[in-house]
Amino acid sequence: MTDTNREKKLLKPGTIVSHFKRDLTSSTDPFQYLYEITGICLHSETMEELVVYKALYGSMKLYCRPKDMFLSLVDREKYPDAKQTYRFEYYCNSFSEI
Repeated sequence: MTDTNREKKLLKPGTIVSHFKRDLTSSTDPFQYLYEITGICLHSETMEELVVYKALYGSMKLYCRPKDMFLSLVDREKYPDAKQTYRFEYYCNSFSEI
């Protein structure tokens, strides 16, 4: 899958993604480190694209992160046991599929 296709699939509002730490946790919560993509917004000062996403566990907070960071590779030096290649990866199309 090309980077462009990966980005389109991953950043579509409603898509569920998993954070790489999901495989590193001993939590029994089936939603731990799963997030729903809300959309893309722009930083008001820099116009940098930010990904807006909502946790599907705990307090279900909203988060935003620079798009480049959201799409980045896992830092293998810091997390050598991570199974995912990317920080966030596609999990399923929507919450109803979980």
